[in-house]
Amino acid sequence: VQWHPRSSVICSGSKDNLVKLWDPRTGGCLSTLYGHKNTVTKVAWNDNGNWLLTSSRDQLIKLYDIRAMKELCSLKGHHKEVTSIAWHPVYETVFASGGMDGTLIYWNIGPKGSEEPSAKIPYAHDMAIWDMKWHPAGHLLATGSNDRQTKFWARNRPGTKQGLDDDGLDAYDGVGGGDNAEILHAEMELGNHVGIVIGRRGATIIAMQRQTKTKMHVDQIRRVLQIEGTARQIETVKKRVGALLERVSSENEERGPMGGGFGGF
Repeated sequence: VQWHPRSSVICSGSKDNLVKLWDPRTGGCLSTLYGHKNTVTKVAWNDNGNWLLTSSRDQLIKLYDIRAMKELCSLKGHHKEVTSIAWHPVYETVFASGGMDGTLIYWNIGPKGSEEPSAKIPYAHDMAIWDMKWHPAGHLLATGSNDRQTKFWARNRPGTKQGLDDDGLDAYDGVGGGDNAEILHAEMELGNHVGIVIGRRGATIIAMQRQTKTKMHVDQIRRVLQIEGTARQIETVKKRVGALLERVSSENEERGPMGGGFGGF
């Protein structure tokens, strides 16, 4: 739910896939927007009062011009449901969005912008980005996630090359977010060591994802580790997992078949 920045109008989104505009004085519905095909997760008015941004579990972000009740564009950049959106406080054509999978996307939809993301960070957080807010001056973006972390992101001004790389964002928590290398998928056989890689309550695989900035999933039926990341990240994961499995195998050999180091008897 969000108030219009200047008029007595409230916008709401709900599980019925609908976006509604309300008159709080009468309690009546002024208009209904039917663009989404799944639960509407967030709504956000642009400060110009004319544009309305909506996000949904259908992985889409839609921009409406309420003067004509017309959809201006439908933005596809997330591969999971969109969980947060926030307009830039200075540049009215710029906004950021966060996804259930921890992806952070920076958009510029103005005359010189595009319906494609201006910058994308697939591993900004380990879990869903539930909320985000810009600093009033517009130079910092704060994101809050279900991974119990709050991160601060900075980017250069739209259309300039000064400072940060124009194609990426930098994280102020020391984690580089400007890597636009191609995202690849790979698998690694685990054999009987599936539980070792997962760890107690998933602690091992979660820690490794944070350290390597990759997405990892263990297919327990096929006994393989699925890895999503850049070529360098995938290579790092394979080395670390390989070292872990080698260490476990060595410890098991030292203990012997009876578990007490008496393998020769």
